[in-house]
Amino acid sequence: MAKEKKLVEEITSMDVDFAQWYTDIVLKAELVDYTSVKGCLVIRPAGYAIWENMKNEIDRRFKETGIENCYLPMFIPESLLQKEADHVEGFAPEVAWVTYGGMEKLDERLCVRPTSETLFCDYYSRVVKSYRDLPQLLNQWCSVVRWEKTTRPFLRSREFLWQEGHTVHATAKEAHDRTVQMLEVYADFFEKDLAIPVIRGIKTDKEKFAGAEATYTIEALMHDGKALQSGTSHYFGDGFAKAFNVTFTDKDNQIKPVFETSFGMTTRIIGAVIMVHGDNSGLKLPPHIAPVQVNIIPVAAHKEGVLDAANALYDRLKAAGIRVKLDDSEKSPGFKFAESEMRGIPLRIEIGPKDIENNQCVFVRRDTGEKSFVSLDNVESDAKECLENIQTNMYETALAHRDAHTYEARTMEEFKDIADNKPGFIKAMWCGDRACEDKIKEVAGATSRCMPEAQEQISDVCVCCGKKAKKMVYWGKAY
Repeated sequence: MAKEKKLVEEITSMDVDFAQWYTDIVLKAELVDYTSVKGCLVIRPAGYAIWENMKNEIDRRFKETGIENCYLPMFIPESLLQKEADHVEGFAPEVAWVTYGGMEKLDERLCVRPTSETLFCDYYSRVVKSYRDLPQLLNQWCSVVRWEKTTRPFLRSREFLWQEGHTVHATAKEAHDRTVQMLEVYADFFEKDLAIPVIRGIKTDKEKFAGAEATYTIEALMHDGKALQSGTSHYFGDGFAKAFNVTFTDKDNQIKPVFETSFGMTTRIIGAVIMVHGDNSGLKLPPHIAPVQVNIIPVAAHKEGVLDAANALYDRLKAAGIRVKLDDSEKSPGFKFAESEMRGIPLRIEIGPKDIENNQCVFVRRDTGEKSFVSLDNVESDAKECLENIQTNMYETALAHRDAHTYEARTMEEFKDIADNKPGFIKAMWCGDRACEDKIKEVAGATSRCMPEAQEQISDVCVCCGKKAKKMVYWGKAY
């Protein structure tokens, strides 16, 4: 039994060291491996399969709104990057540069894309001529490079996978509506498929994307009480269009700039799933995005009929459209149980000689650990129902945790006390002054996460300066 528990014992308790617990999980569950370049990781099959399922769900939603996929180059000429001043200034510290091609020094440095606004603008400036060419609704799935000083698997790496959508429109209203629409796409994906509740809102000017007029965000709360920016949708107005001369001839025969949006979500959402749902036994994957939804483990597999029954069960569940695995390896059942939990497989099904005699199997839920005996007659429908119950319960558990760790502060003293002693979201009023936002970060170590669309009047004055408040803001310490 000690050997069977070894996988779990090698995980640091999240209550002892949450950061080490997280690292243990991503390594022991074989999601990633390190490479010889800091911040650049191997995403192993178990990790990439999760990303593929996430990608499929997001991509399906995108296409339902009219988005088409494309691909643009990974290199950006320096002169192109320099065209939008705020944008280049915001990314300059993180840019990786290519200065040589083979043995020859390049005439102009090439930036390895940290994001692709400039490339899309350059493209749109050539293909958009008339109102008939609008809107353009494009997205690309790719990797980007940002030379981070501090790295952590999935959460912050120098190269990461993501999607970046870039759309252009004839009017400001169309562009703004698309910005909000894509944020709702992200929120729907997070809540329905990742079982993670989110706060929707708009970023302050300090926290908005470089070059954007407005940045909309979904913010999620991790198990340790830290916030994670989980998806952003940006309204650019016509700033990029004017910088890159992206214009069109309108119906009134006037030449006008387009209005642009951008939206992105990255592999850091794998980190969000780990930190919201995981426990000291390993991953807990929501059934909707779990690569393996059901793991069948034969008990006393050496006895006659057990493997045949397990294989028959596998075939039935697979035919029913369930992502199922049969673990018929020579490892002990106890080790298989621990490994199944470590990998976060939502439902484990055990079947042995006594179960076969009784025309049953054993369901073991990863979310609650609950065991139940289930008739083999209706195992397909029962498994599907159980998986949906797990999905719902995981969301409700995460929502209860977030609500229990969301606090209100009316004074700076109260704010600092919460920030120091009660990890979570802090709701507090703000006057809109950048100086107060900076002061809150300096004094309490918390940043503004977003100004939610559903505003609450916690008090009439700013939590920092005492002047008249303009907005209620979610604050928190963040990854």
